[in-house]
Amino acid sequence: MSDPKNTYPLASAVPRRTGLGMLVASAVALGSFAFAAPVLAQDKKEIKVGIISGEDEDVWRVVVEEGARRGLTIETVVFNDYTQPNEALERGEIDANAFQHQPYLDNQIKTQGYHIVPAGYTAVWPIGLYSKKHKTVAELPEGAVVGVPNDPSNEGRALRVLQNEGLIKLKDGTGILATVTDIAENPRKLDIKELDAGIVGRSVDDLDAAVVNTDWALKSGLTPDERIAQEPVADNPYRNFIAVKAGAENESWVKTLVESYQNETVKAEFDRVYKGTGISAY
Repeated sequence: MSDPKNTYPLASAVPRRTGLGMLVASAVALGSFAFAAPVLAQDKKEIKVGIISGEDEDVWRVVVEEGARRGLTIETVVFNDYTQPNEALERGEIDANAFQHQPYLDNQIKTQGYHIVPAGYTAVWPIGLYSKKHKTVAELPEGAVVGVPNDPSNEGRALRVLQNEGLIKLKDGTGILATVTDIAENPRKLDIKELDAGIVGRSVDDLDAAVVNTDWALKSGLTPDERIAQEPVADNPYRNFIAVKAGAENESWVKTLVESYQNETVKAEFDRVYKGTGISAY
């Protein structure tokens, strides 16, 4: 939300001395306003938070209630894909968002030049390898067709799941933004298909297996029984968080927003909604 720009016009038809007095008074008033502005920003009582449509809407209904108990009015703005919430936050159309992990934000900052920082962790969804044709990783045949999400941060994450299972080996020194071009060894000659994160889960029927983000796995109707491998949870760098514009992270409303999420009431709703597929990360 953009703050309205106030103007302070001075009447031109006034005596010179009176006009000078008005200028001094105005300067004092404006100086006082400039000094008070950060305090007003910190005392913000109504905010907009961008989230992704689906199960998280249920969780954030409880966050909204917790915010109200703390004197903060939270309006959720629902988006349908991952590219929109950061753009809206950068433009000031929303005050915060909650949908991403650090590798994703790092890539967004690198490619889009955003000025966005984490403010408080929410949860982690361990990414998994799913299959409706094979019960174990060992059953995957030579030349198996395996789908992975094609956005930079999640593709690297997916390829590491395959590497952890001994299916591929990435080049030494490969970072978290690895792509199929960084594969050094592929002993089973897997045919790795790069697909949109929202499509890869719905394509499992046509693939031997697919690495799918947990939220998209839920949306695609995949079950834990169809998950044949999963990334480690310990020291997971893919914890999601509430994000705000750089410079706002220490404002009081941000602290209240984080507290409105990080509590047992919200955790209980989170566990009910995600049925153990996501884990609170605070």
